[in-house]
Amino acid sequence: QVHLVESGGGLVQPGGSLGISCAVSGLSLDHYAVAWFRQAPGKEREGISCIRAFDGSTYYADSVKDRFTISRPNAKNTVHLQMNSLPPDAPCVSFCAPPPPGGLRDSCVPFRPDSFGSWGPGTQVTVSS
Repeated sequence: QVHLVESGGGLVQPGGSLGISCAVSGLSLDHYAVAWFRQAPGKEREGISCIRAFDGSTYYADSVKDRFTISRPNAKNTVHLQMNSLPPDAPCVSFCAPPPPGGLRDSCVPFRPDSFGSWGPGTQVTVSS
């Protein structure tokens, strides 16, 4: 059974940085892409970033390019998202998810929530002074 746990969320001041992590069990990230999404109250879940297993290629939403970095640290089955220069924003919950088994498991496209599965509970990020 696939299990994901996001961590590292919290309160950060505008312009600050925060790193969040995703620990995955039940499947090997040597074979699966992992994406990060975020969702503010009352809004749809939107894609932030994704990293592929095969070659480590990365994808970013235009709104976070050059500010966010997704990576797979040496720790096994973990994905990290470093977020810099965070603008003021409503609290949102950040989620990680791999594609579902049986499909294109190492793909970041289409970069939509319905292309990914096995969601974790999320970690809340609040950017406020």
